[in-house]
Amino acid sequence: MIGGMDRRAHAAAVVLASGSGTRVGADVNKVYLPLAGRRLVSWSLGAFARVPGIGVLVLVTRPQDHELVEWVLEREVDGAEVEVVHGGRSRQESELRALRHLAERIDSGAVDTVLLHDGARPLASPALIAGVLQAARRHGGAVPGLAADDIMAVADGGLANLPGGTAIRAQTPQAFHARPLLDAYEEAARQRFEGTDTSSVMERFSGLPIHWVAGEQENIKVTYAHDLVIAEQVLASANYRR
Repeated sequence: MIGGMDRRAHAAAVVLASGSGTRVGADVNKVYLPLAGRRLVSWSLGAFARVPGIGVLVLVTRPQDHELVEWVLEREVDGAEVEVVHGGRSRQESELRALRHLAERIDSGAVDTVLLHDGARPLASPALIAGVLQAARRHGGAVPGLAADDIMAVADGGLANLPGGTAIRAQTPQAFHARPLLDAYEEAARQRFEGTDTSSVMERFSGLPIHWVAGEQENIKVTYAHDLVIAEQVLASANYRR
């Protein structure tokens, strides 16, 4: 057992950190900005490392962030072993590179489920991650999200409220059975299809059912500078449980 990760388990977690994050207004990749005394991405890595059932942890990075990656892995991941993969030109290509990195273990059955997570969502709790993993193992796929009662549909030139319970604001991690996930991403690459997130690729190229798991209000994505302030406030809250 290393950093809470059971080496006999058959799940892999992929944390995506190969974007630039220019909208946050920093000169450095936003996932390496400081957040409550640690680099932002280390909060995600630490959460996954504490979830029983995850045996492989992969960080997808940019080559130019090499020194920052080394700094984080040496100082802020609590002894967990992290495998590093360089990302591609898009989020989907980065996900595919991570899946290809895991392909031999997927083929052998050593990895049966893969969770994919935005490195810019530092506050996903171990409880949420474990719930998504459990649901994916049971149903084939799982996506966390919050009910979206403020989304409207456009029809015949007008606007209409969607019925309650028909739309969610999707979060990550999103998890799927590994073999269908890899197959779907390879087919998407062959057809040059670019989805909006992992679940959109699976909906297009896989017959797996996708189960909705209740997300967390705190599981925000850091996109702009003020999101860092909100994340700091959440981490400092007495009611926040890590």
